[in-house]
Amino acid sequence: MANKAFFLCLLAAGAAFGEVKTMTLREAIDLALKQNPDLMLARLDQVKARQQVSIARDPFVPKVFAGSGAAWTSGFPANVEGQAPSILQAQTKWTLFDRSQNYKVAQAREDARTSEIDSSKRQDEVVYRVAALFLDAEQAAESHESAQKEAENLARVLELVQARVEEKRALHIEASQANLALQKAKNAVEALALDSINAETSLALALGLEPDDRVRAAREERTPLILPASEDQSITEAIENNRDLKRLESQMQSKTLEIKGYKAERLPKVDAIAQYELFAKYYYQNYFTTFQRNSGQLGASITVPVLVGKTARAYISQADADIAKMRIEVNNTRARITADLRRAFQEVKKADSAREYAKADLDLAREQLSVDLAQNNEGRLPMATLEQARAMENDKWLAYYEAQHAADVARLNVLRQTGTLQAALK
Repeated sequence: MANKAFFLCLLAAGAAFGEVKTMTLREAIDLALKQNPDLMLARLDQVKARQQVSIARDPFVPKVFAGSGAAWTSGFPANVEGQAPSILQAQTKWTLFDRSQNYKVAQAREDARTSEIDSSKRQDEVVYRVAALFLDAEQAAESHESAQKEAENLARVLELVQARVEEKRALHIEASQANLALQKAKNAVEALALDSINAETSLALALGLEPDDRVRAAREERTPLILPASEDQSITEAIENNRDLKRLESQMQSKTLEIKGYKAERLPKVDAIAQYELFAKYYYQNYFTTFQRNSGQLGASITVPVLVGKTARAYISQADADIAKMRIEVNNTRARITADLRRAFQEVKKADSAREYAKADLDLAREQLSVDLAQNNEGRLPMATLEQARAMENDKWLAYYEAQHAADVARLNVLRQTGTLQAALK
């Protein structure tokens, strides 16, 4: 008992160095969408994928290089590369026609789309995780509060029972039983306090805050989460919105473009070439009777593949195998979505039934407390029994909070799988 209290004090003291922020669920989700570490990493990958499109398009963009080939020569004027020495040179080259490279550009665009799908999937995961952690923190705080009230009621019960024992109106064992109940309640308070601190710290980390920070769930009235009308409708929505299916479809399209690119390597390639040179007269005055200082060339370089080897065929076979694997993954994913959603709806029904039972049990305890309070006012019920009834009511509140939390998490899971969680939480 003493060790637990000491550990709780240390943990609370450590958390005191951080900042405790109180947020609503909407505020927590908005902050997570801005600075969650996992989401920021996914967005950086998305930026890299977009830039890959520019890299793939680079051969079609004209580039100009300028320099000088001036050099001392002995004999016929030429530089070390065998070309005519010049004061100034300017060259440009770009691709006019390369069907294989066109497919690489299209593939890069499709890969960028895949990266966007991955980023959206990561965003959905972050929203779900933050919402679940927020509900954990909320439930832990409410349970801790109820446990504290229960401990306070049991402490008063112990005082009243001890007074009756001293007056010889109760047995000593009754005081021992009351003390045991109080110690049990105090242990529950300590455990729930630790759960609350851990839940608030985990929520802060998911929001991208400092390790010592904590986020406390604000008390608010929220609109109940609305589920799809039926399981079949939810399955249809899940298949339409599922990020894994969209990612697989995008990857299949990328592989198809890759295959077309390998096949297009047999087609001719055309590059545009332009060059300008400014010559010095003293290089050529002893060799040519006519001299022209400015020289320019403009033309095209045509490359026709004759023998390309078997590498392209091997890559095509590998890409076909990858596409076949993806088709199997698509079928497996569809089956998994259907099974997971049916299981999720069963969990919702189970959680709702448990919540209804907990609510009925709580209502009965509250009604019994009202009766006991009336009897105590009439002098027909001892104060110790009334305090025990109050402690029992707080215990029923604990059970209700746990059942409500389980029902909310079950609904979050259904909405996450249908891809409508973000819309439902707005």
